[in-house]
Amino acid sequence: MIRAILNGCNGKMGQVITQICAEDPQIEIAAGVDVFDSAKNGYPVFANISSCDVPADVIIDFSNAKAVDDLLVYAADKRLPVVLCTTGLSEEQLVRVEETAEKTAVLKSANMSLGINMLLELLKQAAAVLAPAGFDIEIVEKHHNQKLDAPSGTALALADAMNEVFGGDYAYKYDRSGERKKREKSEIGISAVRGGSIVGQHEVLFAGLDEVITFEHTAYSRSVFAKGAVEAAKFLAGRPAGRYDMRDVIAQTQRAE
Repeated sequence: MIRAILNGCNGKMGQVITQICAEDPQIEIAAGVDVFDSAKNGYPVFANISSCDVPADVIIDFSNAKAVDDLLVYAADKRLPVVLCTTGLSEEQLVRVEETAEKTAVLKSANMSLGINMLLELLKQAAAVLAPAGFDIEIVEKHHNQKLDAPSGTALALADAMNEVFGGDYAYKYDRSGERKKREKSEIGISAVRGGSIVGQHEVLFAGLDEVITFEHTAYSRSVFAKGAVEAAKFLAGRPAGRYDMRDVIAQTQRAE
């Protein structure tokens, strides 16, 4: 049985993960970390991860950027693998993620769903064919009105995947309202919509002369992300130090089949 610490256990995603683990015979939540302890969990909850003294095999993090600094220190000190699902990290924090990966296993993905990670690979193929043919690339992402970061980490991951094809030469355009000029060919437009209870929708448009090709992924519930995070935790427990992502989890699943 894999024992996990759940950072952000009383958030919406944390509660979904708690439920999934309760029904999974391979993994259990040994302890939770959250500044708000209003939920009734079947495990101890600590206000700060530095106070957690419960033995565990892996950390699942679905908290916020402010909580990540203490998390990385704890994971490095304990040599405890961590599935890092929090988005909106600063450049300094991203550097610390890489430093932590030198001491323990770190799995970081902007989106934990299988569908999004398949889409990343499909977009690389599409960009390699369509961009040289003159197609413009635009991303529109939609999320609920409580989401703090914009654009989403997933939207940036989609853009980064396509930009790999171009050697990183494409610029990202987040807002066109501040200038009046034609669209540059070597750019990827990223627009963010926030409203209601939208779980997550990402649309990538390849707009060419007289035709448009659209790739779209819609998440109808948070369980798709939570399930991916749990599978990632089961994969990461016991792994050597280093950086991992969901592609490693998918590859392991394919080998097992």
